[in-house]
Amino acid sequence: MSLKLSSSAFQPGGDIPSKYTCSGADVSPALSWNDPPAGTQSFTLIADDPDAPAGTWVHWVVYDLPASVRQLPEGVPKTEAISGGGVQGQNDFRKTGYGGPCPPPGKPHRYYFKLYALDSKLNLKPGATKKAVEQAIQGHILAQTEVMGRFQR
Repeated sequence: MSLKLSSSAFQPGGDIPSKYTCSGADVSPALSWNDPPAGTQSFTLIADDPDAPAGTWVHWVVYDLPASVRQLPEGVPKTEAISGGGVQGQNDFRKTGYGGPCPPPGKPHRYYFKLYALDSKLNLKPGATKKAVEQAIQGHILAQTEVMGRFQR
């Protein structure tokens, strides 16, 4: 069985409600996933927008989520440590935690929420960047999945 990620906030490929964007409360959407492969030690989540004018824009970096975790609730506090385990990195708004979709007016952008099941913990300091996390997970990915939502202003 493969790893699957979903959100109760939006359908795969569907519109992300403004509540989860800079046009609304800018809270993170609830995400949930099924059981990972045997040997999973932690999860990493990266959310980004490949359609941003300046290149891929990072909206959320989460790592060292315990292997027992199967969901992130709506509105994860924008703190370095996540209640129940896990660490948040820095997004491209230069802030810790989730920074919602905030594209320039025009065409819809795609927002990918990518979940990785890893065979180790990363043990990076809080506030790590997507680049540092992507380097650290190389060679440790047991499974990966993603869900994509769209938003336009």
